[in-house]
Order: sequence, then C-alpha cells, then structure tokens
Amino acid sequence: MGHRTILHADMNNFYASVECLYRPDIRGKPVAVAGDVEQRHGIVLAKNDLAKRFGIQTGNPLWLARKLCKDIVFIPPHYDRYQKFSRLAQEIYATYTDQVEPFGLDECWLDVSGSVGLFGDGKNIADELRSRIRRELGIAASIGVSFNKVFAKLGSDMRKPDATTVIPYEDFRTQVWPLPVSELLYVGKSTNNKLRRYGIDTIGTLAQSDPMLLRGILGKMGGMLWSFANGMDTSPVSHREAGTLIKSIGNSTTTPRDLITDEDIRMTLYILSDSVAARLRECDFVCHTVQISVRDNTLVSYQRQGKLSVPSCIAQEIFDKAFALYRDNRPDRPVRSLGVRACGLSVREVQQLSLLPEEMRRQKREQLERTTDALRRRFGAQCLRRGVMLSDLQLSAVNPKEDHVIHPVGFLQGAAMSEYSGRENV
Repeated sequence: MGHRTILHADMNNFYASVECLYRPDIRGKPVAVAGDVEQRHGIVLAKNDLAKRFGIQTGNPLWLARKLCKDIVFIPPHYDRYQKFSRLAQEIYATYTDQVEPFGLDECWLDVSGSVGLFGDGKNIADELRSRIRRELGIAASIGVSFNKVFAKLGSDMRKPDATTVIPYEDFRTQVWPLPVSELLYVGKSTNNKLRRYGIDTIGTLAQSDPMLLRGILGKMGGMLWSFANGMDTSPVSHREAGTLIKSIGNSTTTPRDLITDEDIRMTLYILSDSVAARLRECDFVCHTVQISVRDNTLVSYQRQGKLSVPSCIAQEIFDKAFALYRDNRPDRPVRSLGVRACGLSVREVQQLSLLPEEMRRQKREQLERTTDALRRRFGAQCLRRGVMLSDLQLSAVNPKEDHVIHPVGFLQGAAMSEYSGRENV
C-alpha cells in the first residue's frame, strides 16, 4: 500500500488578515487584533507580518506592543467574521476531498489521497488551494504536504507566508530531524524544557532516544512524541460529513478586577455555570465531570476536575461542584480569571418521571432553568439574575453568552491516538 497524501492548510495571520479586508485604510500598516483594556483583556490576540517585524508577539500586553511599535493599529476582535471566513475556506477544501478536519478556525487537515488522480500530486493541489484562497478570500495560506498529519502541520509551519512545503516519506529524516524539538506538535514550553534537560534538543535526538526513557520523563506523552518523530502517526483525517464532535462545553472570563473574597468567586462561578448549563440543555447533553481553571494575579494557573454523582445539565449542580473544587484548591493570591467546563458529555436519554423526592426536586429545578433559558433568549441574558449578582454590578455584568466556547475533539482524540492521554497547551 502506498503512502497517504495529507495536507495541512494554515491561513496566515488569520484574524489580522480578515480585519484588513474590512479596513482598507489599515492595509500596509502594523496591525494587532487586541482585547478590551477596560475588561483587562488587554493583550495582543493576533498580529500581521508588519507587526511581527517589530518583535510584537501574541500575548504581549498592549502597552508593550505600543512601546515596540508606536504606529501600531489595534483592532477589536470580530469572531463572527473569522467564523465566516473559516467556513468559506472549508468549502474550498471540500471541492478536493470530503476528508477535511478543522484544527481551530484557521487550520485544517485534508486527506487528498483519493484525489491525486484528478487534481495532480499533493504539491499541485496545495499550490492550487493557496491560489484559490488568495484569489477568493483575499488571504494568504501556507500548506504542508506529507504522508501523515503531524508532518503536514510541521510543513505548514516551516515556511510562511504563502508557501507550500513538501515532506515526503523518503526524505523526512533529512528535513525534519535537524529541527528543534519544540517544532513538533504538542511539544510546548514545559515539555521542551524537560526534554532539553536530558539533552534532547532536536526532533532527530528525540526519534533516536530510548522510548522507555521518554515514557519515564513524560509518561504516555513520551511514547506518542517518539512515534511522531519517527513518522509513525497514522491518525485519520475525519470526514467533513461527520461534523465537529463536541468533547466539552466551557466558559471562562478574565474579570474586571481581582477576585478576593469567596463571594466574588461564587458570583463569577454562578455566571459561568449558568452559561455552561444553558448550552448543555440547548445541545441536549448532560455532563459527567466538571472542571475549573483558575489563574491568579501573577498569571499562575491550574485546573482541577471532579465527577458528579449524577450526570447533569443543571446550573446549580455544576456550580456546587465547581465551587467545591475551588474551595479545596484555593490559591494563595487573588484570582484574575476563572473558567468552568462541562466534560464527559453524553446525549441525554429519555427522562422517566420519578416519585423519589430528590429526583422530583432535580426535575423541577431543571424545568425552572429551562424556563429561565426561554426568558433570556427572548429578553436578553440580564433579564433574570440571581440575587447574589446585585451585590456587585461590575462583576455581574459579564455576558456569558458572548464568552461561550465549545471545545471540539482535539487531535489526540483521533482513533489512532486513543491510547494516549494528556495534552499540553501550545
């Protein structure tokens, strides 16, 4: 059997590129898409190539970006625009294959193994895709071509902007092994530091290391990265018709001021839990596990999770678990941002009426929250609020609907990688 032909398409400087399409007056200027300073979201979310030349990086505070480039133009994000262009790009990809798997709004894998007889080899398809994206959407894209998903993504990262990079099976060691190990998918800062302490600083060194040593250093992740480095990724590209599987539903926010008291925490967790529970009900899901993320005012963060006694889509039950997790893992410093995520989702089964008092109370509580959902859809998120929200109008002004995030199944949840667990934010 021959090797697959996998593409990874990455639209360059996606947020900033889309904004420049809507604002001709800022084209040719250093541009950064930035958060709201008043809400303490004042960091660079994305930037164009001109801004990069001044050393501006994603995550820089706005004051630093301004110091590095006094002429930089800050633009607020418009996520509806980015979603629109993401859909348009996927429609272009779908004219070449039905195996299109998103990896964020601006990136997609494509398996064109069955299309090379119609459109030419992988490089020809990639060049044609780049030309169409530039012509039809006005955005540049970099595309990697290889025999698996990991190396295809590596290829798209190697040359930017607007380039095609081919990593064939016969030559992957020559092209890939000299690269820094940090270039490999899922090698973030923490993993990179651990590997470097053992003298593993290139992908080739990683590939030639003892897999047992890597497992000792990184656990199951070590074995997975060893397979990646040796070109053994066989994970499939999902079919477009399969849609995006929802793995978890979460909501997080950076608060207008530091959270100091338990009452501050309770108020914010109630807002987030309400948002998460409403989306669970909207999708007809229940969750088995609740996870919280906490970041203090020195930007140190952690996550904790716990199982619910009964799968639920009730805000009060999600809040109770989230607050218990916080209380048992309270940080030493004031909290800057909080997140609540419902994990272990399953489609709700037909609910039977119960005569048990506790179950009857749960069913009444859920029905009350569904009525609340209907009122908020009609009159807005702030039309009905918990009494605790009235004690601090600044904190309670968070709009949970706008901040809502749905987390799709990530790369590590692919069928071929199901034995591996854990991932690092990169």
